[in-house]
Amino acid sequence: MTGGSSASSRSSRPSPAVIRRRRLVVALIAVLAVALIAVVTSIAVRAFAGGDGPKAATTGAASTPTPKPTSLSPVQALLKTAADPAKACAVSFAGDGIDHPPMLQTEGVLFTGLPIPERAGSVFAGWYPTPEAAQAQAQTDRVNGSQLTTCTDHQRTLHAAWTTPEQNTATAAKIPILMYHQFTTKPEGEDNWLRNNYVYIEDFKAQMDYVASQKFYMPTWDELNAFIDGKLFLPQHSLIITDDDADPTWLQLAVPVVTERKLLTTSFVITGERKDGSPSPYVLQRSHTNDMHRAGDNGKGRMVNLSADEVAADLEESAKVLGAKEVIAYPYGHYNATAEQGVAKAGFLLARTIDFGYVHIGTNKLELPVVRINYGDTVNGLKNNIG
Repeated sequence: MTGGSSASSRSSRPSPAVIRRRRLVVALIAVLAVALIAVVTSIAVRAFAGGDGPKAATTGAASTPTPKPTSLSPVQALLKTAADPAKACAVSFAGDGIDHPPMLQTEGVLFTGLPIPERAGSVFAGWYPTPEAAQAQAQTDRVNGSQLTTCTDHQRTLHAAWTTPEQNTATAAKIPILMYHQFTTKPEGEDNWLRNNYVYIEDFKAQMDYVASQKFYMPTWDELNAFIDGKLFLPQHSLIITDDDADPTWLQLAVPVVTERKLLTTSFVITGERKDGSPSPYVLQRSHTNDMHRAGDNGKGRMVNLSADEVAADLEESAKVLGAKEVIAYPYGHYNATAEQGVAKAGFLLARTIDFGYVHIGTNKLELPVVRINYGDTVNGLKNNIG
């Protein structure tokens, strides 16, 4: 009996291996329980601290504020509006009495609409690339709409120069406006009734070589307008080049000449006949009327046969094609008081005649004189007329 009971007891006791496994399971359950408690505690702390974590709850450290966006400078804001960011150039203006916002220009295109500031007791003398150049006022350094826009990193600054009204008057600048028409490759000229209009192209090249080598200052029309008012100083060594009619010979023969020499030129276009854009970055296209370059009832141009309202309506149509007003050239040079009223009514500032002379301070803006260039005129004749 006793021996049997002892054997039964031994058979129901767990073996050492089973005991070890049980102890291992208990230990693992204990570890998992501790880990679970730690996780639950961490979540509770974060929730209580508003999501800043245990560090914020225990140390009281302030949360990092959300950074505010950096405001754009006027130049940066302007550049963001550019239709073509790759060619955008923000031009700023500096100098005494200058408080003009930056202006958006396009690299590789003529400067357009540069401001002409005013200051009491002074006359504006142009824009320059540096303060030192503005002080020296060398005309070859002066920046205006006769030059293509250039920039560094899409921006640049122009500096204002000033002179006195007395100095402006004493300079007594006389600005020649050259007037060309057609061109010919024949040294002997054309044999027709317009022979005098056709300038031999080699003579034209020699004349433009002279203009380029002498580095004439080439005013824009808004500069000429301000000069006439006595608000802008122009150097005596200034010159404006124009062509009438946009004839095929102008487009084919002469435009390459002025383009190669980088000379600002104005082509007066009959917009009823030509609606194409400018043939060159250096050629401004301005109005020679829309449909008034033909004879009226009395044999003279329609410009002097129509009412002021009719003249204005025609010029408005021309302006729509060209996208500019500024200046017109009277067809055949015909004009009268009614024509001038029509020009002013349409909002044009200036009108060019075919009368010989030079533009100076106080010139009638609607009767600008010219220096006509005819067949046979040489570079020497040009020198005598423009200096």
